[in-house]
Amino acid sequence: MAETHKAMILQLNPSENCTWTIERPENKSIRIIFSYIQLDPDGSCESENIKVFDGTSSNGPLLGQVCSKNDYVPVFESSASTLTFQIVTDSARIQRTVFVFYYFFSPNTSIPNCGGYLDTLEGSFTSPNYPNPHPELAYCVWHIQVEKGYKIKLNFKEIFLEIDKQCKFDFLAIYDGPSTNSGLIGQVCGRVTPTFESSSNSLTVVLSTDYANSYRGFSASYTSIYAENINTTSLTCSSDRMRVIISKSYLEAFNSNGNTLQLKDPTCRPKLSNVVEFSIPLNGCGTIRKVEDQSITYTNIITFSASSPSEVITRQKQLQIIVKCEMEHNSTVGLIYITEDDVIQNQNALGKYNTSMAFFESDSFEKTILESPYYVDLNQTLFVQVSLHTSDPNLVVFLDTCRASPTSDLASPTYDLIKSGCSRDETCKVYPLFGHYGRFQFNAFKFLRSLSSVYLQCKVLICDSSDHQSRCSQGCVSRSKRDISSYKWKTDSIIGPIRLKRDRSASGNSGFQHETHAEETPNQPFNSLHLFSFMVLVLNVVIVATITVRHFVNQRAYYKYQKLQNY
Repeated sequence: MAETHKAMILQLNPSENCTWTIERPENKSIRIIFSYIQLDPDGSCESENIKVFDGTSSNGPLLGQVCSKNDYVPVFESSASTLTFQIVTDSARIQRTVFVFYYFFSPNTSIPNCGGYLDTLEGSFTSPNYPNPHPELAYCVWHIQVEKGYKIKLNFKEIFLEIDKQCKFDFLAIYDGPSTNSGLIGQVCGRVTPTFESSSNSLTVVLSTDYANSYRGFSASYTSIYAENINTTSLTCSSDRMRVIISKSYLEAFNSNGNTLQLKDPTCRPKLSNVVEFSIPLNGCGTIRKVEDQSITYTNIITFSASSPSEVITRQKQLQIIVKCEMEHNSTVGLIYITEDDVIQNQNALGKYNTSMAFFESDSFEKTILESPYYVDLNQTLFVQVSLHTSDPNLVVFLDTCRASPTSDLASPTYDLIKSGCSRDETCKVYPLFGHYGRFQFNAFKFLRSLSSVYLQCKVLICDSSDHQSRCSQGCVSRSKRDISSYKWKTDSIIGPIRLKRDRSASGNSGFQHETHAEETPNQPFNSLHLFSFMVLVLNVVIVATITVRHFVNQRAYYKYQKLQNY
């Protein structure tokens, strides 16, 4: 097949095995679309399927497989100007129909406004050239993603595509998720105005057109719907912000839809959907930070903005929401005070400071090591950083204890690199306090009588940088002095495994925290089974050695006393 584009309706018989090859001597790729597939609904994907290969035969790389169980519109693209597809049917005597459409295209060229990424709480988009006729041979993908906790409601104001009962030619495909591999919600065409709703915070929309009958295309808009049922208000405290959700039905008692609500900093506006959401940074929007003996609190106030500066009285209830996040120990407690005149309501929320640990290539701590397991040489210098994820600039990270173990559950044996803020290993260097980062380096080692994986765990203390008497400011102290000043917050971070490069082939490519080999078993002292195995091994070695020596002696005797032949 050498046409630049072609549409085929294939009527298939039972027990068929047919192969088609598409090729063209141009430096272009091929896009093939199976926009309508009617195969045996009771057949298995092994006995009845469509396979697409990249190249001139079915020996090329497999691009994908399609069967009656697939929940999407199959689209494949070749890497060059040849593509092969094969259809195999089972013995069932039913009607089978496959609509195939393919065309050649240049990967380096694109159609303006054809697809994109949308990440606001609400928005709109149209087909290219709308309201003028859409382009031919277009394949456009829009990815919509809103904040977690929301769903997406997609409304088509107009769809004007080629009318076809099965939407084989020009169509819109809507997927319930972040890609075209997500579940298909609907495939539409003609003149309709449908509405779709996602089950999560992402949705994918595809427009596919052929080479004939171009019409106006489509116009669509979307809004976000908060997934949870909120009667009044909800507060969530995290490492870097306070998230407040206010029900619009609750605000109706105050004759407000959310537009008149504001924080201490009125320039920080809420997001409006079916709820009102304030995302309040811990170090902005007028948030007040207060340090007490064993806690830090972050407070802000949501109020109605004044309708007119000249007003001096009101006969309506006034709403004031006091938002407070209290960070204490390794968790956070959130409090909301809602005041309606003299009525006070309380709500609680939980959270914690978030930390992570990673290896870096050098002491500049700029490039993260993404490889896992991390293969190293013995005595190689390793650079480790623990990061605190928060928007509060007044906190510091202190590495209290870092220890190593050959197992991911940090079971015995363990080896201390840092203890009570002090280096316990001659190669370990702890870097000075540096804001949200705790850093140290050490030379790679392996555990004796164990396999070569090494895991690290660090106990991290988080302190207020202005408190010069805090545990973080004291640095390395002995155990007897440690109780003089307590820390305020603590958390744990774990990373691994580290392995020796020479063990790469033996260990395989097991990923981080997913190993189930014998090395995950804690290293225990020899038991009776170990002793018995060891004795059998020694006995075998002695027997082999004895036989070898006797054989060697006999051979020497044979050669020693053999008479030389006369020549």
